[in-house]
Amino acid sequence: MNARAHVLVSGDVQGVFFRATARDMAARLGLHGWVRNTSDGKVEAVFEGDRGSIGNVIEFCSRGPPGAHVDDIQVDWGEYKEEFSGFEIRY
Repeated sequence: MNARAHVLVSGDVQGVFFRATARDMAARLGLHGWVRNTSDGKVEAVFEGDRGSIGNVIEFCSRGPPGAHVDDIQVDWGEYKEEFSGFEIRY
């Protein structure tokens, strides 16, 4: 079943390749969407695709790549919109 998740990760999550690792994992899992740093030091992402695959990338986001320290993760599930053609890092 396809789904959509809006994810907001806080902690020491910028400058540790969080976005690049999330992008690579999402692409491997066939997910579409985007990931970006926010001005307040968080990482924000939208993942669309298979709900199980989104669950896998959310599990990664809850711990982050080496060097990251995740304090909190917020996940808002939504309806699959099929609005993205790939997965990108936004600036």
